Amino acid sequence: MTKQEKIVSMFNDIAPTYDTANRVLSMGIDTFWRRKACDLAYGYCPSKRLDSIVDVACGTGDMMGYWQRRAQKAGAHVGEIVGVDPSEGMVGVGREKFPDLAFTIAPATAIPRNDASADIISISYGIRNVVEREKALDEFNRVLKPGGLVVILEFMKNENPSVLGRIRDWYMNNVLPRVGGLISKNYEAYRYLPDSIEGFLTVGKMTQELDAAGFEMLYAKSFSMDISTLLIARKK
Repeated sequence: MTKQEKIVSMFNDIAPTYDTANRVLSMGIDTFWRRKACDLAYGYCPSKRLDSIVDVACGTGDMMGYWQRRAQKAGAHVGEIVGVDPSEGMVGVGREKFPDLAFTIAPATAIPRNDASADIISISYGIRNVVEREKALDEFNRVLKPGGLVVILEFMKNENPSVLGRIRDWYMNNVLPRVGGLISKNYEAYRYLPDSIEGFLTVGKMTQELDAAGFEMLYAKSFSMDISTLLIARKK
């Protein structure tokens, strides 16, 4: 089994309890991060009429729901919102939650969409789990229209953590695995999260990779003790 297949299998295992664990571990703050991402992205769109938003590594569909609801606030009309994820377990939960939205089983590196067809591609807390990340960013570029947006929410590595950043790292390493493991009965899956953050990129490195893939950074900011970072970039 490849590393990517192991990650997908892990998400299949924790899918039934994923939403509960996510709400508890984030203390509900992730709802603010998702709203912020959607509102800013709609503000960056040159038109209020969008053909397609594709949410990659969509999991149980939370971000898709935010795209749908925040469109009304932004006065935007979205033709379709499509979720793409390789985990059948996560998508199964998503389809129950959002029966009116479209889900597809596929990896971030092979999105089943036409060239230059999407106005926005989002990926929330998923780019860390894509082994072939650079290939995925190239795929995002292929699917996006010229001037289209890629919206990334992620737990980034802190290169020079502040006091608050060190508190975050302590929480991630000591509290999160225990609580997540208790809820999901899968300690290994929630031990993976802080380990994957430590092995991931800084904001600067992610910006470089986006630039190399043909994107211009529009917005980069960390929230809530630098726990979550929002990046918005435009296809050049």
